[in-house]
Amino acid sequence: MKNFKKITVALALFVTMGAFATEGKKETKNNNLSGQIYEMLKDNQFNADEKELTAEVKFIVNEKGELVVLSVETKDEVLEGFVKSRLNYKKVQLDNVAPGRVYEIPVRITA
Repeated sequence: MKNFKKITVALALFVTMGAFATEGKKETKNNNLSGQIYEMLKDNQFNADEKELTAEVKFIVNEKGELVVLSVETKDEVLEGFVKSRLNYKKVQLDNVAPGRVYEIPVRITA
């Protein structure tokens, strides 16, 4: 019976600690740069034969707060054109983005 009480107290302690660990300010998708890029790319009409398409996108943010795509490294030319057309010179809303800094983000589109 002593062991059962100890286990119950330990489980209650772990559950309580887990609940407090998940509280706090969580970033929403619209608050961070990758979330905004996700929103720009999520509506697509890819009928890919493969299960997923991937690309590495390098871009900067100019002084006006617009994304400027530097390169899209992918094997699929259609994906490259899609990413460039959806992201190039689109405005992002962030205060902590450094203009002129090169950012790199992986893009994965699944069918």
